[in-house]
Amino acid sequence: MGDHEADGREGDVSGAAPAAAPDPDRHDDPESIEAGRKLFARPATFRMGVARLDQLPPAELPEIAMAGRSNVGKSSLINALTGQNSLARTSNTPGRTQEINLFDLSGWLTLVDLPGYGYAKAPKDLVDRWTRLVFAYLRGRPSLMWVCLLIDSRHGLKKVDEEVIEMLGKAAVPFQLVLTKADLVRPAELEALTLELETRLKKTAAAMPLPIPTSARNQQGLDLLRAALAKLARPPIDGPPP
Repeated sequence: MGDHEADGREGDVSGAAPAAAPDPDRHDDPESIEAGRKLFARPATFRMGVARLDQLPPAELPEIAMAGRSNVGKSSLINALTGQNSLARTSNTPGRTQEINLFDLSGWLTLVDLPGYGYAKAPKDLVDRWTRLVFAYLRGRPSLMWVCLLIDSRHGLKKVDEEVIEMLGKAAVPFQLVLTKADLVRPAELEALTLELETRLKKTAAAMPLPIPTSARNQQGLDLLRAALAKLARPPIDGPPP
């Protein structure tokens, strides 16, 4: 955010300290929470699935990508954010998402469900193809505004996650670490993991400094994530007012 300058008014001798500037890395103020709630109360629809980058639609709306290891909970998180249980297909079988799936949030934002990376039990050529597709999208999609990099709270960062973080930093793609399945770990363990990742992110290019613990099952952290994503949305030219 830009520097704030004094407004030049004279006669204010109250001695009160000026209000602190909003922290762009935090999303827990009431206005941001309400903006996120309103945005994700809008209808969300499946737009298309593509197996190659040249099948993607023109880069128009801001895109938010959900990336992470297989079975980390990308589809479940999209469903929880939008309040639609079957918008994105979920499965207990890792590797179910084999295409880049795009979801339109009423012309304000596109949510992108990426194939999971790092699933070793799938055929190697298939894993390699998925991984190349994901990495190519993350490096080169012009309308990609932000990446939600999902990390399973039970397991923390893995080597392949570190590779994605390094790649996003080199490509200067802003990303937010989102801890999934936070309800499945003890509070003390979750707090320790969050603090560990905060320390790691302070040294990482393009990273938002505060990880967001979430649970698709009990709604934990979803209001904060909605608020963060609402700051990236763009109202449609001919759409209704917010």
